Amino acid sequence: MSTEISNKEAALQLDISEQRVRTLCRQGDLISRKIGNTWLIAQDSINRYGLRTAHKVAEDHPAYDVFGGSSNRPIALSFFSGAMGLDLGIEKSGFHVRLACEVDKYCRQTIALNRPNTALLGDINEYTAKDILKAAGLNKKDDIDLIVGGPPCQAFSTAGKRQGFNDDRGNVFLKYLDLALELRPKYLVFENVRGLLSCPMEHRPHELRGEGFPDLSEDELKGGALNFILKRLEKSGYGYSFNLYNSANFGTPQVRERVIIICSRDGKKPPFLVPTHSESGEYGLPKWRSLKSCIQKIKEHHHLTFPEKRLKYYRMLKQGQNWKDLPENLQKEAMGKSYYAGGGKTGFLRRLAWNKPSPTLVTHPAMPATDLAHPEEDRPLSIEEYKRIQEFPDDWVLAGPLIQQYKQIGNAVPLSLGCAVGNLIKNLLARKNVVSISNFEYSRYKNTSHEEWIAQFKQEKIKHKAGYRQQELGFC
Repeated sequence: MSTEISNKEAALQLDISEQRVRTLCRQGDLISRKIGNTWLIAQDSINRYGLRTAHKVAEDHPAYDVFGGSSNRPIALSFFSGAMGLDLGIEKSGFHVRLACEVDKYCRQTIALNRPNTALLGDINEYTAKDILKAAGLNKKDDIDLIVGGPPCQAFSTAGKRQGFNDDRGNVFLKYLDLALELRPKYLVFENVRGLLSCPMEHRPHELRGEGFPDLSEDELKGGALNFILKRLEKSGYGYSFNLYNSANFGTPQVRERVIIICSRDGKKPPFLVPTHSESGEYGLPKWRSLKSCIQKIKEHHHLTFPEKRLKYYRMLKQGQNWKDLPENLQKEAMGKSYYAGGGKTGFLRRLAWNKPSPTLVTHPAMPATDLAHPEEDRPLSIEEYKRIQEFPDDWVLAGPLIQQYKQIGNAVPLSLGCAVGNLIKNLLARKNVVSISNFEYSRYKNTSHEEWIAQFKQEKIKHKAGYRQQELGFC
């Protein structure tokens, strides 16, 4: 039974007025009972409310109830856990996620609210392998089954400056790699954006390239960052495979593509993930799930709003349409200067289609270039719809203001993709035969598997060396 505290103590803990506490009690936001003029409030309720609203800080703590109902499940440790999308998928496949490591304030509060017994750590740079084992309730003799992590993707994103490992966020990727190789789990997983496939490890400004400058080094080539990672894995005895996986092929009602690198301590090359769906029912699999299949029957919605100047045009559009479907005389008016910009601009004034998967969820569904409007209603997708599309449980509590909730879910890995990773590794741990589908199109892009990528990177090296030799001989 939860300890009860007074109105005054609750106000001090939450750093709000006693009057505000009384209001929260009357509204039912805090579990409480009134005796005369005094409110007695459940301490657990104070803790949950404080985490959810950011009035309380989610402190680092070790794993609690380490063996409660989980002694027979393989152990996983999670880094850059975010709102725990990848972790929930891993859990669904049968793993026990013993530890989460996350620096973002709101994500930490979300983790503490939903998985209070899971060890919680902060900035990965502050911990040693010994610290991690201790927090997870493990020792050096314990064999870790799986370590998973999705280091911040902005350093490798094609939308950013592509600074790679020169970026501080890229450096935490290397810290994760170092820690994981020191802990030596049976299996190790990296999740990242497509940009990782082409990002250099070291970025040389364009004005320092070409005639009169040295040829690009291996680390400065496109894909240099990934090449560095793979060489480290090989040196440590890990085998690996990777591909760019579209989550729609694993049952997610969303087209969302992520690089998944799966590494095996036994030096063997793991097979690719096993798809459960295909776009048009190829290979006898069910077709991709549609948006309509997942966002029906939501009773209450919390969402951002579009400005009136955009709503004017949305009222003219039907599901599946965008600005290009407006009357021609209104297209320039609706788009303004963006009308003359390059690219397809399909994210402007975009209503989602009922009968297709959602496009990739972004961290803000009401930005002009990445609108995610409901197929029929004149509003962006709600946070409840975001959760359904990313396959989070309806009762998964998100901490912080609405914009931070969108950010948490928009950055997450869909649960079905996480489950596909977990299922594959669990089968490998059990030494079961995994049958892959030959020539399956995991992504809309080409040359994204490890075999194709390695061959392409070798060609890139040859091309640059040849170009440098021609430059020395005066042919260019």
